This record gives sequence, structure tokens and C-alpha cells, in this order.
Amino acid sequence: MKFLIELREQGRANDLAALLEYIPYARFLGLCVHQLGDEIITELPAAPHLTGNPNLPAVHGGVVGAMLEMTAILKLLHDTDCERLPKTVDVSFNYLRPVRADHSTYGRATVTRQGRRVANVRCDLWQAERAKTVATSHGHFVLAPLVADEPGPARET
Repeated sequence: MKFLIELREQGRANDLAALLEYIPYARFLGLCVHQLGDEIITELPAAPHLTGNPNLPAVHGGVVGAMLEMTAILKLLHDTDCERLPKTVDVSFNYLRPVRADHSTYGRATVTRQGRRVANVRCDLWQAERAKTVATSHGHFVLAPLVADEPGPARET
């Protein structure tokens, strides 16, 4: 992931908005990120191309799942120094209410457990009211921490 190295060299390692620009699907969705201290809030603005069920209208379930997963990854990148994007081991989604296509959707992730190589993350999405969760996820991610320049055996990439 050369873009992580580029951002680090530019002194923008924690610029999550710049990171999203390197992810084509995030750009297609229109995903935004807001940093409020240590809290990372993702925002998916309402857009017609995200509609999965025009009768409600509701956002496509795959878009909801992608937002949950990207929210978790952005939180991990903010909290850790990784040389690559965290890789998803597994993730489970809970769709609690229809995600209305005519409202913006917001997401927040919490790292519930983190080791050197693996992290567990829980995410919640909401729309008009933060207390009314529309979807949640719980996932496990493999981390690739930065390694200091030390003599020793070569690492596999």
C-alpha cells in the first residue's frame, strides 16, 4: 500500500480524509470522515446511486456493510501505526432498521480488543438520532504494525 507510505512521508499519516481519496469504492460511495479528538465519525451522504430498495427507499445492504467495514478500518488506522491497511479476518453485520436513502448515515467504531497483530472492532451506524442504531458490526482484523529499522531477518510482505 504505497499510499500509506506516501501519506506518512508527507506528514499526513493521520489524515483519514486523504486516505479515503486513495480508495476507489470509498470515493464512489462519497464516504467522508470527521475527526473529533480521538473519535472518528464516518458520514455517508444521501445519494440516489446508493439505493437498493426504491420502494422504501433504502440504502443497499452491501453499501451498509461496506460502510461498517471501512469505519472499522479507519478507526484502526487512526489508533495504530500500520504499514498496510488492516485485513479483514471476519465480520458480522446486524441490520436493525432500514437505512433510509434520503438521509445521511453516520458511523462510529470502537476497538474492543487490540493485540500486536489482531484487533476486534465494533461499529454502529445511525441516521437522524444517534440513539437509534440502524446497523452494527463486529469484526476481527489483522494488523501489519510498522517495524523499526533493526538488523535481523527479512520480513515477508
